Amino acid sequence: MVKKIKNLKEFSLSNDRFEGANLMCPGCSHNIIVREVLNATDDPVIVATATGCLEVCTAVYPKTSWDVSWIHIGFENAAVAAATVSAAYEVMKKKGKLPPATQKMVEEGREPKIVAFAGDGGTYDIGFQSLSGAFERGHNFMYVCLDNEVYANTGGQRSSSTPIGASTTTSPAGSVSYGEKMMKKSMVEIMADHGAPYVAQVSPSKWKDLVKKVQKGFEVYGPVYINAQSACTTEWKHAPEDTIEVSDLGVDSCVWPLYEIINERDEHGIIYSTKLNITYRPKNKIPVEEYLAAQPRFRHLFKPENRHIIDLWQKAVDARWEYLQRREEAGV
Repeated sequence: MVKKIKNLKEFSLSNDRFEGANLMCPGCSHNIIVREVLNATDDPVIVATATGCLEVCTAVYPKTSWDVSWIHIGFENAAVAAATVSAAYEVMKKKGKLPPATQKMVEEGREPKIVAFAGDGGTYDIGFQSLSGAFERGHNFMYVCLDNEVYANTGGQRSSSTPIGASTTTSPAGSVSYGEKMMKKSMVEIMADHGAPYVAQVSPSKWKDLVKKVQKGFEVYGPVYINAQSACTTEWKHAPEDTIEVSDLGVDSCVWPLYEIINERDEHGIIYSTKLNITYRPKNKIPVEEYLAAQPRFRHLFKPENRHIIDLWQKAVDARWEYLQRREEAGV
């Protein structure tokens, strides 16, 4: 059963498992998302973090922002680290070799929660092999993608999460280009097709929705994938104080729809049923161009010669929103 969601006062009084005093850029969404994930449970948490913005800014020796058991791993294998911890824990538990303190927590019903954090570069691209393998094998852990749609830590290069029209250092906008040429991958559906029991898309601007989904993920057994919108002040080029507003524009335009996919599968990975639930419907769905206009990485799209890309955006977003609604209505 999903636990009660803490209110803001309760959150403020909780033991902070992730300290905000770090080297993240002002207004970075990563800080917000990680704190919301870690505060979604009172159980012990073990974290594996891929190399990226989150790792390099929160663990500069001899300082750390992490007040949980924490592992730094390579750019491409956060999922493997979390899966290894999960497998080792289950073997030690089965053989009765857990440390006394851990065994006591298990007896109290406080099983450790294992979480991997990685950016979209370490998820959509160079980490996909290990992520796919860990999910196919059915390891019991949660994987949170901090999706800022760019390789922000290494210089702002495009990833397969970078949306069409965005200007990056490897897909720059200019006189002969409108920026990135491809739409981003649909990672939520890709991971759901692995048979994961729970997959969801979240935004830090809708924190109760985020926390509820993380709690649901912690309650199931098996690999869980959370795709978190993470607005980036450096690469999206908006003001630090506008992070939540930009995130809300993404949600209310349905560029970043909030939904979950629940799979029922057996120990062999055979999926017997699938259900998609939309968890937030904008009261007034806003035009996509309001979301794009809030981010200077898209400002070139408002030139007359590039307006057709904005029209393409709107068409694609509308089609996807209709697709999600049809799936929900069909119960699949």
